[in-house]
Amino acid sequence: MTGRAAVFLDRDGVLVEDTGALVHADDVRVLPGVIEALVSLREHGLALVVVSNQTVVARGLAGEDDVIAVQLAIESRLVAAGAPAFDDFLFCPHHPSATDPAYRVACDCRKPAPGLILRACARHGIDPRRSVMVGDRPSDLAAGAQAGCRTVWVQTGRHADAPIETTSPFATPTADHVCDGLCAAARWITGRAA
Repeated sequence: MTGRAAVFLDRDGVLVEDTGALVHADDVRVLPGVIEALVSLREHGLALVVVSNQTVVARGLAGEDDVIAVQLAIESRLVAAGAPAFDDFLFCPHHPSATDPAYRVACDCRKPAPGLILRACARHGIDPRRSVMVGDRPSDLAAGAQAGCRTVWVQTGRHADAPIETTSPFATPTADHVCDGLCAAARWITGRAA
């Protein structure tokens, strides 16, 4: 028996504007079309899981509880505007050059590693082969591909930045779909879901 299908969503650059270091809920700017996209994805029976690298922790700009508080504020704002709640939020606080040595580790959760996605799959009975990773950076695509998901590359501003720092180099996989935002990604995903 196969598990359920999900859409894995990077947070900064997919759901909200990527400001580089989002540490205060007051700085959250939801990207256009996000609410409609989330509604459509949920109406098609897809689980919605946010998977995010949060280097603000490793850089000493915020604690893990602060990251969770910002995420809860984002979700609260989205739900108040009519979006469905997320099924889960998983994040990686690590970075190879972390200011705090406790977070300077080689982990399996920092994208491009697939650890966050695989953890969510185990926790929620999700089949990665039936699922899609939506991200704005090559590391998102690599994590999704390594987990066995199809991938969508949304080009919402930071997609052309240099690749993130990792403990080992990675190749950017070819995305299954490229589009300009989550609304277009949702149309592609739901057109394929049946």
